Amino acid sequence: MKVKTILVSQPEPKIENSPYFDLIEKQKVKIDFRPFIHVEGVSAKEVRHQKVDLNHYSAIILTSRNAVDHFFRVAEEMRFKVPDTMKYFCQSEAVAYYLQKYVVYRKRKIYVGKRTFAELSPLIKKYKDEKFLLPNTDKIKPEVPETMDALGVNWKQATFYKTVVSDLSDLADVYYDVLVFFSPSGIESLFQNFPDFKQNDTRIAVFGNTTIKAVKEKGLRVDIEAPTPETPSMTMALEKYIEKVNKGR
Repeated sequence: MKVKTILVSQPEPKIENSPYFDLIEKQKVKIDFRPFIHVEGVSAKEVRHQKVDLNHYSAIILTSRNAVDHFFRVAEEMRFKVPDTMKYFCQSEAVAYYLQKYVVYRKRKIYVGKRTFAELSPLIKKYKDEKFLLPNTDKIKPEVPETMDALGVNWKQATFYKTVVSDLSDLADVYYDVLVFFSPSGIESLFQNFPDFKQNDTRIAVFGNTTIKAVKEKGLRVDIEAPTPETPSMTMALEKYIEKVNKGR
């Protein structure tokens, strides 16, 4: 069956040269973007209930831009003036770059990992005498606390924001040829919104092993996978599939 319509379970890209827009142009398909999940901040009161006093920490571990936003939001709500001496350990260059929204970069002690949390751990170990705070989501990857415990440092993880299922009720009678998912939370959202969802002829495109596992656990069929050596990005995987099934048009 040919592919004419695709729903991507993420916000619409803000950059004009997104490969999704190239895909629309090149393959003459309709792509809609809709986040299946969204992030909501936890109040300062809820953070305090987790026995978090920001005065106790000398270093902050930031794994995402959401972590940056919500750490500084909670600090402001608590009327906590973040000291200039605070050290920031950022999981990637993208997170470190985003930190400039809140701090004067050249005047701060900022340590940057390459990409994964494991790659950040040698930097944390180097400063093992610091007191680390890890502001994070309620859905933290298990390797994060495992890595921190293995380092033997003084640290605490606290929920500063939550991943929440979005209301998709307006899509109840809308059909797409392909649904694109990037996280197990997206699959969870699909079934919370549509408990009786049946895949039938809908193709499911999935990014990452944990998402593939979540799809299969729900008894669904994975039709398009990324990343693979041949198709390292989702847009490449979609294009390859579309060219294969639409070539007779």
